[in-house]
Amino acid sequence: MGQDQQKAISMETTDPAEGIAWQADHARNNSAPITGKVIEALLPLLNGETAVGRRMANWQGKVLESAMPLRLAGGLHWLHLSGADARLGPVYADEVAEQAAIDAIVGAVVADHDAALLPWFDGPPQTNEAGRSSAIMAGLLWLSGRVGPKFELLEIGSSAGANTMIERYAYDLGGVRVGPEQSPVLIRPEWRGAPPPRAPVEIVSIRGCDVAPIDLSDDAAALRLKSYVWAEMTARLERLDAIIALARQQPPRIDRADAADWVEARLAEPQAEGVTRVLYHSIVWQYLPEAGRARIEAAMAQAAARATPERPLAWIMLETNRATFRHELRVRYWPGGDEAALLGQAHAHGLWVEWLDQG
Repeated sequence: MGQDQQKAISMETTDPAEGIAWQADHARNNSAPITGKVIEALLPLLNGETAVGRRMANWQGKVLESAMPLRLAGGLHWLHLSGADARLGPVYADEVAEQAAIDAIVGAVVADHDAALLPWFDGPPQTNEAGRSSAIMAGLLWLSGRVGPKFELLEIGSSAGANTMIERYAYDLGGVRVGPEQSPVLIRPEWRGAPPPRAPVEIVSIRGCDVAPIDLSDDAAALRLKSYVWAEMTARLERLDAIIALARQQPPRIDRADAADWVEARLAEPQAEGVTRVLYHSIVWQYLPEAGRARIEAAMAQAAARATPERPLAWIMLETNRATFRHELRVRYWPGGDEAALLGQAHAHGLWVEWLDQG
């Protein structure tokens, strides 16, 4: 069995132990060895001595698709960041090397905060990683040469709106600079392959939706969002602080809505001439119910049939290939680009982008 096939099988697993072990390895393989050890420390909890352990052991559904291990990892990080428990500090500082010692610390923390940690299982993690917007912006650069430079952007799964503020960030994409130079947020991933096209990008409007948007003006909500960032990712945490400050100056426009309802409503609205309407999302599709995904696809197909050169439509997706677990940037546009173009691959948190398009 090949490695990619093993990954695909693991993504479908309903076995909590297999899912936790896979997630721990995935964190290690994505520059987060400390988080990997913390997640591995969840395995002994499956013995059922705590309510948290029983909740994991009796998890209903696909463990990784629902990101079950990352839900609890967020809760543990929150205990540390909030000052509710100092025992995890040496673990996150990489001062505890032995896995058995980490298992003991995590087990004790969970036992003492059992009731407080249970609600973290109630919803998927909302990492809302702004680094992913580097791939989205590269997709806009590619689209600019095909449909024109002006865009109306619509994001689903916006969470706190970190990627619904991309017009305010500066980017360095393989030497291609985009965005306001004086922005306090510079997104500069390691760029692999040829640079994206140099093209003008004008974001005329941008808005998003989420079933449970996070208000970054609320200190508790902002801290919860930071909790989902892996502890060793200090650059991400610092960037998130800058994004929180930007959001407090001018909140992103995010509607509390079901994604399918919202997409149908937005696509039915009048569209300005000379502006491309773009639906975009990153690491969101897997969390939408199957019926909702089908409705969005149907709504986009109907809008694509109405698209004209004067009022184009596009769809930018940075989503997980379930067969390879690679995060792929695919773009479709209408009229003319009905087949999805695979433009690149990206790190789950935007640390690198590999540009594949040669056109």
